[in-house]
Amino acid sequence: MEGLRKGVERPWRVLEFYSGIGGMRYSLMKAGVDAEVVEAFDINDVANDVYEQNFGHRPHQGNIQTLSAADLDSYEADAWLLSPPCQPYTRQGHQKGSSDARAFSFLKILELIPQSSRPPVMLFVENVVGFETSDTHKKMIAILRENHFCTQEFILSPLQFGVPYSRPRYFCLAKRIPVSFQNPLFNNKLLRTPGPIHGSSESTATIGEADSQAYWDKLQETCQPIKDFLESKNFTSEVVSEQCSMRGNVSESSNVIEEETGSVDHPLDQYIVPSSLVQRWGSAMDIVFPESRRCCCFTKSYFRYVKGTGSLLATAPGKMKDKTSSLSELQLRYFTPRELRIAGKQFECGSCGTPIRLPICSSIGFV
Repeated sequence: MEGLRKGVERPWRVLEFYSGIGGMRYSLMKAGVDAEVVEAFDINDVANDVYEQNFGHRPHQGNIQTLSAADLDSYEADAWLLSPPCQPYTRQGHQKGSSDARAFSFLKILELIPQSSRPPVMLFVENVVGFETSDTHKKMIAILRENHFCTQEFILSPLQFGVPYSRPRYFCLAKRIPVSFQNPLFNNKLLRTPGPIHGSSESTATIGEADSQAYWDKLQETCQPIKDFLESKNFTSEVVSEQCSMRGNVSESSNVIEEETGSVDHPLDQYIVPSSLVQRWGSAMDIVFPESRRCCCFTKSYFRYVKGTGSLLATAPGKMKDKTSSLSELQLRYFTPRELRIAGKQFECGSCGTPIRLPICSSIGFV
């Protein structure tokens, strides 16, 4: 390792591509890695505003495709963190893969590796499940192999780390030879359990077992209950100041939420699901309770739509999910923005909120 770093004792120098609001950088910090993000890159000016507010540094704003090998060499980076656009690979998208314009920049970055006089020692790539079967993935692996990188790939969910959030994601760890993984047994394989990340010499579950409902039911038993991530009912103005324009009333003819300008009696009242919405869309809602140990994936349309955008919380005291409780009795509310951050802060993606960042950062080889 030190041979590749020329014996220099200093923090790992890291480039953060598709940096978004800084999820990768935050997780790097929380992992306790001796690393320095020397530059971040994102084309979105709003995301860059937030990143600058969070870290006091504004990412390089522009099209990543304009970067040259010389540009990247100038940073003398040891590692690249990449969370490229996921739309070309999502189940609800057109699944165009590398022919989607949003995939071009990622492939361009990879193609700079053989042109570089100082290629990275390590790469970390994150994306949606589905990326691993795409032609973009095939091209990525080919480039990494040609440039002497060894990989370990994972499909993991926060549930496997005790977090009550069901959102599997794809991760790729790549190290340039002679740098090696702690468990070379899993080199160039795709794993569905985090055993190797925790230092285990076994994958802990076969693909078949990891795909079984029994496996996930057992995992949920080890997760923290949702109530551990809820805000206190006694919170006051600090939380009110975080109100978003995305909360409001819902039209009975649609599951789209319209803005509300009225006041609320209690800070949490603004997150109550309107009864008209419960009556119309109740059968399509994913309802969880404070004692629940899972909730489904939250999307950027949460607060605006209710169908397929995230779980709703039942807040009625003493109520549990059973056939005798009507939806109206459950006093459903949305999770607050802060609750979503608290649950996902160690697992969020820079650009799209992806989970499970922290345990992978600490295993990628910085420490």
